[in-house]
Amino acid sequence: MAGMVKGQSGGFVMTPHKVSICILLQVYAPSGQLSVPYPFDSISQHNRLGLFLIALTKSCDDILEPTLDEFLKLLKEFGVLYNWLTDHVTGRLSSLSSPDDLFTFFSELRGILAGLETSIIDDDQINLDPNSNLGMYLRRCMLAFNTLSFEGTCHLLTNIKTYCKEVFSPYEMSHLDDASNDPEAPLEYENMDLENIVLQNFTEELESRKRSNERVPFHNHSSKALFSLVEDITVSPGQKVKRNHRSQMQTQPPSVESSDVILQRTNWQIQGYMSEQADMIEKLGSSFPMSAFESVLKLLQKVAPELHRVHFLRYLNSLYHDDYSAALENLSRYFDYSAGMEGSDFVPPLSCMNNGRYEIALLTLGITHFHFGHPKLALKVLTEAVRVCQMHSDDTCLAYTLTAICNLLSEVGISNITGIMGASDSHVSTSMSVQQQLFLLLRRTLKRADSLKLKRLVASNQLALAKFDLKHVQRPLLSFGPKASIQLRTSPTNVCKKLRLSSQLIHQFDNESSVVTIDGALSTSWLKNQRKPTSTLVFPPESGPESNRDTFYSWLQSSSVPGSVLQLVGSSYLVSATSWELYGSASLAQSNALLFANCFADSSSSADLALAYGKLIQHLAVYKGYKAFAALKIAEAKFLSVSKSGILPVKLQLLHERALHRGHLKLAQQMCDELGVLASSVTGVDMEIKTEASLRRARTLLAANQFSEAASVAHSLFCKCYKFNMHVENATVLLFLAEIHKRSGNGVLGIPYALASLSFCESFNLDLLRAAATLTLAELWLLLGPRHAKRALNLIHSAFPIILGQGGLELQSRAHIAEAKCYLSDSSISVSEDPDIVVDSLRQACEGLEALEYHEMAAEAYYLMAIVLDKSGQMEQREEAAARFKQHITALENPIKPEDPLVNLL
Repeated sequence: MAGMVKGQSGGFVMTPHKVSICILLQVYAPSGQLSVPYPFDSISQHNRLGLFLIALTKSCDDILEPTLDEFLKLLKEFGVLYNWLTDHVTGRLSSLSSPDDLFTFFSELRGILAGLETSIIDDDQINLDPNSNLGMYLRRCMLAFNTLSFEGTCHLLTNIKTYCKEVFSPYEMSHLDDASNDPEAPLEYENMDLENIVLQNFTEELESRKRSNERVPFHNHSSKALFSLVEDITVSPGQKVKRNHRSQMQTQPPSVESSDVILQRTNWQIQGYMSEQADMIEKLGSSFPMSAFESVLKLLQKVAPELHRVHFLRYLNSLYHDDYSAALENLSRYFDYSAGMEGSDFVPPLSCMNNGRYEIALLTLGITHFHFGHPKLALKVLTEAVRVCQMHSDDTCLAYTLTAICNLLSEVGISNITGIMGASDSHVSTSMSVQQQLFLLLRRTLKRADSLKLKRLVASNQLALAKFDLKHVQRPLLSFGPKASIQLRTSPTNVCKKLRLSSQLIHQFDNESSVVTIDGALSTSWLKNQRKPTSTLVFPPESGPESNRDTFYSWLQSSSVPGSVLQLVGSSYLVSATSWELYGSASLAQSNALLFANCFADSSSSADLALAYGKLIQHLAVYKGYKAFAALKIAEAKFLSVSKSGILPVKLQLLHERALHRGHLKLAQQMCDELGVLASSVTGVDMEIKTEASLRRARTLLAANQFSEAASVAHSLFCKCYKFNMHVENATVLLFLAEIHKRSGNGVLGIPYALASLSFCESFNLDLLRAAATLTLAELWLLLGPRHAKRALNLIHSAFPIILGQGGLELQSRAHIAEAKCYLSDSSISVSEDPDIVVDSLRQACEGLEALEYHEMAAEAYYLMAIVLDKSGQMEQREEAAARFKQHITALENPIKPEDPLVNLL
């Protein structure tokens, strides 16, 4: 291997890329010059080059070093004096044609450093502090070159020539290709059999170490095996990956380098590479290239069998590509070979050092079962993990295991957990309800994580408590006497407080001086961020050099917080968006979703990002009509390769809604069936999708006037939601039952359901749903006769502020039509004398219904408008309203057309 001898096999190796950086260092701090050196025009240009060099030096330990072509492209994106710097670097490299040239070059570099004996230095004189980042890097380069043998220097020259071949034109390389011009040319040294001698020494050392049963470090493996490994790498820090919010990945194949240029890496560098790839798998999910990376891992495992974390990466790769058998097999291999001691994030206690990490293996296995939709098996494994943690006194693993149990119980519908809580905490009474046991476990898990000072786990538990408070009424565990105050309501204040505490985790990590990051990750991220635009959809850039400088420094500090922390903080904004949806604030829900999509897109997983896009699309459909289909197509293209994406359920819901509005009931039923197929067949899993599919099936039956069948489906859904403690969903189901009785003309039976739904809405602070329930109650009172018109009108007016402020187009249109009906039914109001009071409401309703293409309700609005206009004697406008009424009735009777865009979206 070029420039590498036996004595420095695991140290800092001199490469052509490092020589290029040294050339730029010589430009940045030329020896003996004062003030701003040539060719810089200002101090700001000089400082920018210094920051650029700091980033380059910190990324020098990446697995693959950039080629000269990629290095020059980085200079181009850097933007300052690109042409001059490019010519200077390439010209300086081409001038290094003999070992004497290299010795002269590194001798000149010594003049850059300020002498240790120098006490007084001119303020304008430019020298590198030997203890600074750039000074330390330059000293390492000079030390690495000084320790090279003559053969190593010759190989370095050969590598520099190969390094330059990709960029130089044939004319520029003619003097290098002609060996007759210089008898000391590197081609003579290239013919020497020095590499075989070095490899032979490496092989002998390997065999001697194997005979003595010593651990073989990775950097001592043969260069040919490493070269074949690097050739097959398709996702690496050195290659270019074009991604559109991590949805579509267009990976360019890495440039094939000569085997003399590929450098061997240490165990520590390979571990850093694997950590980076593990983060990429968790972010990209199923869109990560599985087969290509699997081949890389197989080669890495073959070359370095002592790196057991390869099995863990293969497990992650199989997990996120839904390969159940492969995931279990690789997980078992990882813990069989390493006992969980390699790549662990926390230090095990002394009592379990000899026993391995059996509890971590159980924790990971339980999370795996949970990921694949096996909640009962996951709960059984996690309960066993709790027992093992208690036996080994592993408090940290116990805290993580209890958190995993809480997440499982929160996200999966469990109707009975008797015996489970007793296994994790002997002080918990099994006579408590499921909600009480879960709440108590969440509180104690938070307290345990706080006592162990596990910041990320504390933030995660705060987030879990916020989710719990969002959908569960807080009841005291014990109450005595008839005067005991029990407030059966949720607390939005507590939810917002816990979400804020969870999001404050980012400030705790930002203020810390020592943050665990992969070597070179900060500088590599800054170099990649140069290719990104500085503007965002939320914060437009300001003009002027000051804003550019601030953006530049924000790029430099963008990786100071770990990715897992950013992902957790982003999740808090997603939960906040969901909470505001339930509380009825559409604007705040949209703001939190937009904030997540703009600020946390790079650190979040593809599934979470797809969920945020889905929320924005649904908001657009509810408040702007079916213009949302254009945004849906864009989102589908972004997340086409993401399995279990939240975009497909949103698409089916929009198609079902539009089919109902157009009266295409067969298509609506088909969308319900496809939505139900997306849910798992396991009881308690994917309850949200199952509830949505059942509710939409009931709505389809109601649109077909099959009242008894729709009521049967709704009653069954209510019982299921009650069994799994889904009380927020019960409020919607009760409101739908009231809607069934309203459509069937039986207002007396519908009023109790509407009142029950109102009670649920008040308990859970569902303001917008409460306004919808109030509107339905008013419509039911109106069915009982004209004498209840004033009561119905008062109910509608009481709900108007929320409906008009936060309601969607359909809800607002319903409210306007109900108000017009109240005016027409009230005998004390003369519509013929003041028709505008009714016509204005009906016109506003028609505008919203036209955008939704809701033919049935639009026909009703135009029918009422025609009646009012006829009574007021406005015949021309009456005929126009009657014609629109006829158009909607005709469209309702013929819902499907050959050119219907709905068919093309399936």
